[in-house]
Amino acid sequence: MIPLIIVAAYLIGALQSYSYAYDAIVSNMAVANQYNLKFKESVDENLYKIVVSGVSFDEISSDPELVDPYDALHDIRKSFSELEANTQDLESRNWLNNLLRNVNTLELRIGDIQRNLSDGSHYDANIHMLNDNVYILTELIQDDIQYYLYYQTRIMERMKTELQMRVRYFVVFVALLLSFIVGILLMIVIHISRSITVPVENLGHVAKEISLGNFQARADCTSKDEISALGERINEMAESLEKMMQKIRDDEKKMRHAELRLLQEQINPHFLYNTMDTIIWLIEGRKLDEAEDMLVSLSNFFRLVLSHGHEYISIQEEEQHIRSYLEIQKFRYHDILEYEISMDPKLYEYRILKMTLQPLVENALYHGIKNKRELGMIRITGQLRNEDILFKVTDDGIGMDEATLEKLRIAITKPCKDTDSGFGMANVNERIRMNFGPEYGLTLDSSSGGGTMVTVRIPKERINDGTTEENGESS
Repeated sequence: MIPLIIVAAYLIGALQSYSYAYDAIVSNMAVANQYNLKFKESVDENLYKIVVSGVSFDEISSDPELVDPYDALHDIRKSFSELEANTQDLESRNWLNNLLRNVNTLELRIGDIQRNLSDGSHYDANIHMLNDNVYILTELIQDDIQYYLYYQTRIMERMKTELQMRVRYFVVFVALLLSFIVGILLMIVIHISRSITVPVENLGHVAKEISLGNFQARADCTSKDEISALGERINEMAESLEKMMQKIRDDEKKMRHAELRLLQEQINPHFLYNTMDTIIWLIEGRKLDEAEDMLVSLSNFFRLVLSHGHEYISIQEEEQHIRSYLEIQKFRYHDILEYEISMDPKLYEYRILKMTLQPLVENALYHGIKNKRELGMIRITGQLRNEDILFKVTDDGIGMDEATLEKLRIAITKPCKDTDSGFGMANVNERIRMNFGPEYGLTLDSSSGGGTMVTVRIPKERINDGTTEENGESS
């Protein structure tokens, strides 16, 4: 590109130079034409009127039809003196010099006429002066102007011919230069093509291996060119994908492990024994309707716990799950437990991770209400908040002091397998963060003697949206 830029700059400079010269000639010719058309006729007619009328030059200003001829001489001398200073052509300058000499001579003859008019006589001498001197001098001045225009026109013709010749030479030169550049470029392109074909084919082979799942494939990066840099990026991508896939597998194992531990924690012999013992007590007490209601609640509880192995259930099913759990616990703790569930019906079209709220309700019962040893209330609410869903599990139990609350807040942020206390809430928090991201999960608020509130934040996902649920064998 550098030779082309130099040639283009030269062409632009030459065209600009020719343009300036051409404009200067046109401007000079315009000035000369102005006097060529009107100078002789104006001076001759004005001097004739002055001679015939016999008016002295001092009285010219009082006659609106007369013009001082010295003004015309001054104007033409000034204009053509400037043209002489700007004209480089020798022949044109010669005719301009002749013109200026004739103007000076004409000024002398007009002076003679002025003196005759001042004397108040010499009419015949003035007429003779007009015919033999003034008219001839104005004729010579007009001829000088025309010769000047002629030579300026010849200069314009020469400039045009020279410009055409230079353009032809330029076109030939550019054609040769382009041929040379194209030849060089072809050789460079062939060399570059050969130098990148094999590395690109190798990169394509590595990319194909990665796309087939072989994240161990690596590109050869021994060279120091751009292809090598691209190969390094592909190797980094393969390594990142390998780590990501391993992390996904680890997360899946961790999630399944957390779900199994939660199931084992919920379906435990102690809970089942206490429930069955309560049912036997009701039957022995001939409270068959209550025993039947408790068996129905227990059946619903286990059915929703298993959920045919689904990881997600509808929020309506989650509500039924915690309601069944609380109904069972209500039979056992009827003297200390009251509950209230308030879910926005609009939430029923969205989904939730199975057993998100039940562990929180259980904590509220066993660590809040039960330790209170008097009638307590558990409230579960759910509502939409912009693009999120908020659940709140609130109890009016014994609550926690600030130190215990802070310890629990830290505990639920750890993996549940590393948690010594608050396993249920840590399990729920970990599962939510794994599935939806670190911006979602649980927040705790409590005060000693003032109860506890657990807030659950999850994104809005309709029942048929999101990833495909995993199915497992129900037992």
